[in-house]
Order: sequence, then structure tokens, then C-alpha cells
Amino acid sequence: MWFDNSEIRRQDRTLDRADAIELLNTGEFGILSMVDEDGMPYAVPLSYAYDGCDSIYIHCAGEGRKMRAIRKNENVVFVVVGNTEVLPSRFTTRYESVLVRGTAHVGLPEDERRKALRLILEKYSPDDMEVGLHYAEKSFARTDIIRIDINTVSAKAKR
Repeated sequence: MWFDNSEIRRQDRTLDRADAIELLNTGEFGILSMVDEDGMPYAVPLSYAYDGCDSIYIHCAGEGRKMRAIRKNENVVFVVVGNTEVLPSRFTTRYESVLVRGTAHVGLPEDERRKALRLILEKYSPDDMEVGLHYAEKSFARTDIIRIDINTVSAKAKR
């Protein structure tokens, strides 16, 4: 099973699988962390869509630092942070987060890229699907997709 909270130090703050999946589905953005082609840490916030099974899709340009990093090392971490609230008088913060360890893939077949773009549109622009699909088709040749195959998920919160 790919859900595993065993490495979280504060076991009293773990989220269950259902809450982790909910956060993956509803999170506004995620931070993709990787090692760049020079061996340096590199992280970037991105829009994404979770397919409801075992993959996350990210749309991007076909070139750049992120793509070079993935081509050199496909192992990535993707973090989604949900609701947060700083509690100054209590010297703490409420939060919820999910951490995905996975393998990133680029150079996906056209049909999978179109499916990913549809998932992203359904998440971010559900009321404008027709216009969004037209826009996606117009820019399809210069748009690439990263698929992260999920190896493990862990999640925690302080509520």
C-alpha cells in the first residue's frame, strides 16, 4: 500500500488516508522538489491534478531547469499544504500537509497528455471546460506534462 505514516515523528498528528487523499484532491498548488542537473536542491510551486489513483499530473513547458532535473533524476518529492493558521499568542501554527514521494515521467503519449490537461481543467476551471479545452488544444504542441507516479504518501496536521 502506498500510504505510509510510519516515518512521521509525531504520530499523534498523522492524517488518515482519506484525509490525505482529500487534501491531494483539493490543494490549490504543490511544491515539486528535485535535484537539478548540477546536484543542487531545486523546488518550484506548481498547479497540479491528482488522478484519484496513483499519479499526479503537472503541466509545464517542455524545456527548462525542472525538465532537465527530471531527465537526470526521476526521483521527486511533491508537497501540498492545505489550510494554515498562525496562532501568535500560542506560539504555534495550525496546518495540514501531504508529502508524496514518487517517480517523475516526461515524454508522455499524446492521449495521456490530453487526459492530464482535462483533469487539470476539471480541477481549476470546471465552469469553463469548453473554452479551456479549446485553449489547451491551441497550445498543445508547446505544452508538456509531468506525471508523478506515487510511491508513498504521508500526511500530518495540527488542528
